[in-house]
Amino acid sequence: MNDFSEKGDSTPGTLIDPSNRILDYLRVSITDRCNLNCTYCLPLSGQTKQDHHHILRYEEILRLIRIFRDLGISKIRITGGEPLIRKGVLPFIAKLHQIKGIKDLAMTTNGLLLLNHLDEIRSAGIRRLNISLDSLNPETYRRITGHDVFQTVWEGILAAEKMGFHPIKINVVALRGINDHELTEMAKLSLAHPFHIRFIEYMPIGDSALHSENPLFAQEIQEQIESLGKLYPVDREKTDGPARRFRFQQAKGEIGFISPISRHFCNTCNRLRLTADGSLRTCLLSDLQTDLKTPLRSGFSDRQITGLIREAIRLKPTSHNLNTGHPAVISGRMSSIGG
Repeated sequence: MNDFSEKGDSTPGTLIDPSNRILDYLRVSITDRCNLNCTYCLPLSGQTKQDHHHILRYEEILRLIRIFRDLGISKIRITGGEPLIRKGVLPFIAKLHQIKGIKDLAMTTNGLLLLNHLDEIRSAGIRRLNISLDSLNPETYRRITGHDVFQTVWEGILAAEKMGFHPIKINVVALRGINDHELTEMAKLSLAHPFHIRFIEYMPIGDSALHSENPLFAQEIQEQIESLGKLYPVDREKTDGPARRFRFQQAKGEIGFISPISRHFCNTCNRLRLTADGSLRTCLLSDLQTDLKTPLRSGFSDRQITGLIREAIRLKPTSHNLNTGHPAVISGRMSSIGG
């Protein structure tokens, strides 16, 4: 049951929730620990690390992914915390890459450890990278992340581009009064590099050290960067996430806008999230979750765990209410949910 090897070639089913949304994308947080302290992610009380025993073992994650694969999940994104700080992550990803039926395998990282691990990451089967980069100014970057490491991250991004990783998606959380003055410079990266620059609205999740009472929404961001020129829509692909995609004329890369607050995409949400401690969250912006770790460690069969997953899917929220007058408070920490 804990064997890393692939057992058979199962034909995946189709996972459909009560809102008729086809769910084929699983984000897997493999650790709640991080080597940065981003203001919009770090709780006011500081990082609270879970005991190692409470985090899913790699064998357990692989077993759950095979179960999800048989239910129709074909897209996996490994995330954290920072996934590259967990010991053994690259051999784990190599085993995950061997699972038949997983058609899209990617990783989200803050990029700090990229430079010295790109060869191993590529050998493990990763070609698609999402990299968090909220500023091109070293001092602003330090202010946001708590660490003066911008140059290391930037060199890692350029090295990944040179090695042929594609797409490289640069995730920019737009923060009024912090990095809003340089969003146009971030957008310019798409002119000279084949990067997908994705501007993301700040989401108030957990006891964050950042409180944004006047959030910066996608429409305002778009209007600001259109000072560079006209943005042309890019046709969506089947495996696309929630970003609305655009491109400047003659640009090597793309611009994307992810607007979970001002223009939520709940009606097309195809995502599930497996937290580092083994809970299934069917919505990022809801604290509703289902414990899979305890049944897994209590000897539940794959069929029984499948039943738990299907019951969780039945309760997947139709939409969030963060853009209402009385939004719910989300207590989960982004570092362990997987963002």
